[in-house]
Amino acid sequence: MVSHQTIPVGAYEANCIVLWDGAEALVVDPGQDADLILAFLSDRNLALRAVLLTHGHFDHVNGIPGILARYPGVPVYAHPSDWVMFGHPMNRNPPGYPGVGRPSDLRDIRDAAKDFPAFGFQVLETPGHTPGSVCIMTGDLLLSGDTLFAGSCGRTDFPGGSMADMRRSLAALAQLPPETHVIPGHGPSTTIAREVASNPFMER
Repeated sequence: MVSHQTIPVGAYEANCIVLWDGAEALVVDPGQDADLILAFLSDRNLALRAVLLTHGHFDHVNGIPGILARYPGVPVYAHPSDWVMFGHPMNRNPPGYPGVGRPSDLRDIRDAAKDFPAFGFQVLETPGHTPGSVCIMTGDLLLSGDTLFAGSCGRTDFPGGSMADMRRSLAALAQLPPETHVIPGHGPSTTIAREVASNPFMER
């Protein structure tokens, strides 16, 4: 059974999520505060196997160097459409978010499900906030990144954003089971049923 823990990190309080099955763990969106994430792994005697990214924005990736300093062989998975963001001068907000260079072992997140079958997750391509935005679903849990928020959705006015793509992505998410529990990239958790009923950006 896959367990999870949400750790809000950084000035933007991005939701970093740790998924674990037995003693093996995956870290999703380590946006900052690598020390907090590493302490959680250590306290539970978890072995980190990979970092997964819902998208490439600085507030979701800036903890990667600290994670890799402790786990230098761990791969980082992201959608190839967002790989260009690593090291890009626009993808930083110093001093707290100085930017992150391209990891040495960067892989296509669409391959992550087959690489870690015990976690039983699927990667849903949900462009809009960024060209390479994805959501990660395991069981009845959806990690929606900055695609879907409680009562709202991610901004599309950043470079590469598209409101047309966002609407298509949200329409696809609206078809998920109503009881699906959603952990967004920022803010409180919600459910698909609640968002379909009340989110002005979401339509079935």
